[in-house]
Formats: sequence, C-alpha cells, structure tokens
Amino acid sequence: MGELMRRYWQPVLASRNVTARPREVRILGEDLIVFRDGEGRPGLLYPRCMHRGTSLIWGHVEADGIRCCYHGWKFAVDGQCIEQPCEPNPRQCRPEHRQPWYPVAERYGLVWAYMGPPERMPAMPRFDAMEPLEEGEDYLAFDNSLGSHGDINGPEVVPYSWLHMNDNVMDPFHVQVLHTTFSGTQFVREFEVMPKCEFEEIAGGVIYRAHRDLADGRHQERVSTWMMPNIMFVPDVAMRAGRPNGIGISVPVDDTHSRILMAMRTPRSPDGKRPMRGLEAENFKPWHERTLEERQDQPGDYEAQAGQGPVSLHSEEHLVTSDKGIGLQRRMLRRALEMVAAGGDPPGLSFDEGTVTHVPSGNFYSG
Repeated sequence: MGELMRRYWQPVLASRNVTARPREVRILGEDLIVFRDGEGRPGLLYPRCMHRGTSLIWGHVEADGIRCCYHGWKFAVDGQCIEQPCEPNPRQCRPEHRQPWYPVAERYGLVWAYMGPPERMPAMPRFDAMEPLEEGEDYLAFDNSLGSHGDINGPEVVPYSWLHMNDNVMDPFHVQVLHTTFSGTQFVREFEVMPKCEFEEIAGGVIYRAHRDLADGRHQERVSTWMMPNIMFVPDVAMRAGRPNGIGISVPVDDTHSRILMAMRTPRSPDGKRPMRGLEAENFKPWHERTLEERQDQPGDYEAQAGQGPVSLHSEEHLVTSDKGIGLQRRMLRRALEMVAAGGDPPGLSFDEGTVTHVPSGNFYSG
C-alpha cells in the first residue's frame, strides 16, 4: 500500500504553515523537514544533513535554501548543495552532494509532495469542484485533522490508520445515526431522515447517491465522491444546494497514525479563521475541552474511528448491505495494488497538466 500511495501526490501541510522556520513532519512513514526559502519556494528534505548527519531542524533558512548549523552546508529546496563554507572553494560543490528531497508544489492552499518513482510522476491533481474560485472566494486549508474532531485546537495527528476516515466517506448511514440521532444534531436536523442509497464505481473512484424525502416536501439527492486513493469530496453538510465547497484527504503518517487535511472555498477572511458553516456542532464545547464523560455522551467521528483501534481488525467485521460503498472502495484499492505490483499505473492519475477531473458531488433538490 505504501508503494501505491507514493504514486499519487499527497498533501503535507497547509501552505500557511510552511514557513522560514524549519518544521518536522512525518508522512508515509518518513520523517522529513519542510520549510520555505526566502524566495517563497517550499522544500521537503531528508532531515539528516548529508555531510555529518546533523538534523536540519536546527538549520537557518536563507533566500536560496537552508543552511546546516554544524558546518554551514546550504541546500536549495531541490536538495542541491550550493555552499560548503569550510572548503577552499565554498561554492564549487560536487554534483553528487545533493540532500535527499521530494518534489513539492502548492495548490488549493496546501503544499503537496510526490514521493514515488521520478519517472512515473503524474501531473498534480486538479478538480472542478475546487476551481475556478467564485467572486470573493479564497482557499482556506487546514492540516490539523479538523475533519475528525471538528476542533481548530484539536490534535493534528490522530491515532489511527488513514483507512478509518477513508472508509467513513463512503458510509452515508452513520450520518443519520452518529451525527444526528445518537449524539444530537451535529450537522443539521434534515439528516435524521434515513437515506435510500445507491453506490457506483466511477473512473478512479466510488460515489454514493443518498435520496431523502424531506419534511418540507423537497426531495434531495446527495452525491458524495471518493477518489483514489484517499481523497474525499463531501457535499456541504449544512445541506446547501450545489457542488461541494471543499476537499479532504486522509494522509498516512505511518501505519497507525494519520492526518486529515482539508481545503475549502470560502469567502475571503482577513484573519484566516475558520468560517462558520451553519452547523449545530459549532455551538458545542470545543472537543479539546470536553471530559471523557462528555465525549461518551456525545461521540463524533474521532471517537467512532479511534474506537476501532490503531488498525481496524477487518477480519472481525461483519459487513452488510449498507456497507456496499466500503466494499467497492476496498476492492478498487486491492486492484490498484495489483496494477502497481505488475508494473502499471494505478487508476485516477493523469500525466497531462491540463487535466481537470470532474467531481460529481453535490446536494441536488427537486419538488
């Protein structure tokens, strides 16, 4: 699975959190250093300086790279060593003196990395649900697993596998139970209507169509999309009509931890704060302030998913008809593993920079 995940671009952090202050980050089981040079370019490097092994977390960022604290070797964002001040000719660095690095780029307010084989690097993904921005909109990204606990001050890394949240996105029924009738209304009350659902494979992903006949006489079709291998396009959870206003990605930190990153199209906010979305949960006590007993009384996604353990025991599950979407996802992942093992490219990739992938998600009304 690690090889499969590395064939796709993965978000690392929100762009605003990649700064001139070097930062440690763990992704796909690797400990790395992320920073932004003085020209505004992000970089993602192996932490141990290739000279004598001192961590670059202690380095200083300059206009054209990061300088190691020990002997001053300086590396550009692409790993090239550009200065060795203790040598007779400080700027005559050998070509092989290149700090291990990964390509990075920015889109939708996130810094993304490609960590797979260079000769198989696809184009960075683009989605029609995220662009173009409408008048007065901007991107607002979060890298603190907000999609799990809903708390701006909650833990950045959650103590369970990326597959927990990945499964969650193709599970329309837990919204009626967990988020509406068990823990009180966490989103909006209309979700108390048990949906009638259809699941379908699409190119590089799976969708569900959840049909609800609402009390006000309207009929709603809610379409949610999962795309290979870990991308979620959930329609507006306040049930506003139209396309989704965000993207979520469940990124492995390692086998037993993950980080849920998200980016939203929102009205421009000068203070960069999370916008209010009209959800009941926005009136609740923040997650990080709740006691264990309060979380027992009103569990959410974090509790349900952490309760599965760091790695869910699929061999102990008993899947039923309402789990069809999860079955479709898991089978698609297994087929993709086989494709990669056979030397092929997994689904959902594009090698054309101009490709914009269509996302069918949205809340659609009639009647």
